[in-house]
Amino acid sequence: MRIQGILYTLMLALLHISGNASMKFNLLFTRAKTKAQNREGDVRLAGSPSLSEGRVEIYHDGKWGTVCDDSWDLAEAQVVCRQLGFPAAKSTAAGGAYGEGSGPIWLDDMNCEGTENFLSSCTFKGWAITDCTHKEDVGIVCKTGLEMTLNVSKHSLDHSLGLSEELGQLFDSRDSCDFVIRVQTPTGNIQYDGTEEMEGTTLCTHKMILSRFPHFNTSVETDSISVTVSQTCQPVFSSFIRYIYTRKVDVTVSSARCLHQFASDFGVKQLMEDTGRLFTKLLPDDVTFHTQVSLYKYAMETGDLLLQENSLQYLAWNYQNLTGSPAWSHLPMGLLKTLLSRSDLVVPDESFLLLSLESWITEKGNSTSLENQADLLGHIRFPMIPAEKLYDLEFTSTLYKTHESLYHKKILKGFQFNVVLNSVMNKSTLIEDDYQPRIYTGELWSTAFDSVNIDKTQRNLPQSEPTPSTRYNQYDYYYYRQHGYMMYSTVSPYQRSRTTKSFSTPVHNSMIFQENKIHWEADVFASQRDCSNRGITCESLPAARLTAQNSLSKYQGRVHFSNRLLLICEGKFICQVQDFKNDLAHISSDSLSYPCPNDQFTYLFVVRPTYS
Repeated sequence: MRIQGILYTLMLALLHISGNASMKFNLLFTRAKTKAQNREGDVRLAGSPSLSEGRVEIYHDGKWGTVCDDSWDLAEAQVVCRQLGFPAAKSTAAGGAYGEGSGPIWLDDMNCEGTENFLSSCTFKGWAITDCTHKEDVGIVCKTGLEMTLNVSKHSLDHSLGLSEELGQLFDSRDSCDFVIRVQTPTGNIQYDGTEEMEGTTLCTHKMILSRFPHFNTSVETDSISVTVSQTCQPVFSSFIRYIYTRKVDVTVSSARCLHQFASDFGVKQLMEDTGRLFTKLLPDDVTFHTQVSLYKYAMETGDLLLQENSLQYLAWNYQNLTGSPAWSHLPMGLLKTLLSRSDLVVPDESFLLLSLESWITEKGNSTSLENQADLLGHIRFPMIPAEKLYDLEFTSTLYKTHESLYHKKILKGFQFNVVLNSVMNKSTLIEDDYQPRIYTGELWSTAFDSVNIDKTQRNLPQSEPTPSTRYNQYDYYYYRQHGYMMYSTVSPYQRSRTTKSFSTPVHNSMIFQENKIHWEADVFASQRDCSNRGITCESLPAARLTAQNSLSKYQGRVHFSNRLLLICEGKFICQVQDFKNDLAHISSDSLSYPCPNDQFTYLFVVRPTYS
């Protein structure tokens, strides 16, 4: 009777699924009619079995290509969803969520109003002008309108929670099981014949449940498999198998890595991705950076692209802290090379990056070949180094004599960019990585705010001032400079900080523009009143704005600004890097890349010009 009840529940679940079939068929039929008729500007979603979500791709110049997630938000997603025939957008997905695309990255730094009929009608840099990699391919989820249809004409029976419990009971009871998993664990002892002693348990399972995952090899000819599991992970394996039945599992810090490993070994993709996301909560906790580096190595071994990107992003944003950590001297060359290729690397300036690399190479000594040293040095963007520092390299660089030919070539390239830009550069050359800035936090390009007093009524904070014993601690944040240290202090959210600052930057870091200044105003809005007083609408608080105070029309078509807002958590680490959308950036603790206790931030505004 138990089996009959479960089968009946399965039938009800299938009936519920079939209620969605007509709409999916209609969408599929529509797509099929137009598949062979690709037109300029067409869009599609890839990398997902669902028709209403996936990686955004666009057709241009006879090829399908992807879109970078820089400056992408719900407005752009609305345009794509409507272009595909869906009623609206539901959400956006971070780069790489639906896998990496192939071919060109056609679009970057999109700026849609949300009312356009076609994605190609929005403002963007230009076709294939980008500093992104396919790890930043954006994804979206569209609304299907199915919920409204069901409310009008159908009644949906959802017994999925009950089904999960029933299947869990089926696993626990071992009723009618037809597939045995022998779990072997090495004890650490060596037997008389020289082999390692093993101890084991067995799990009685069901082929039908496990058959969705081919790595279990539940073919007709087999009725059992043997797996070897470490002593640490052995207690977790039964919970992993039960998850396959129920799609539910309790995860602890100690079990997360085991579950991730099992999910990777047996192809349980959703569990692997979800436990991988939990690792991001651990990244800020280790100031030695050993955890971050080991997680990256583990992600490489298991092929978890999302965990790879989370680890790399944290290391790139906090590169400056990494260079002073115990893990720095042991950093694998492959990981360092990958970091040097990224445009989201946060450093005071490019010369700091060169100095840190020379220090790493010197410390490694003869263990790094001259060929590998040159390969690493080739990732330094010499055109982004100020002209006066390029001139000094012959006298200050510890590796100049060793790689004199390489330095000559790179320094000449840098001087050309700094002093004869217009006469030697063309548009196709300028999109090379060497001419793209990273995120430079030096005083020349940035300004910082301490934490500000957010309107308590709008953030559900206590209405009374805390007593001294419950006030937040104060922290100091230090940025290393070649000529000393620069300090930003974060303060209690209950203290009022100045919320407007004016500062100036050169129009561009090429020496040609050094005398031409852009004047900026940076604001942090702590309440809706602050926003309305400035004539803007803030979707959430706090919000930040960075606006140019003098006209940029003189430089339009040549200089483009991709400015960034950095959130520094409690003066310890960078937990978020955001684009400004129409000069605004909204900060939400729910969307932080890495968790920050108490939402206590230093706000660092960074001006980031590119030449095109």
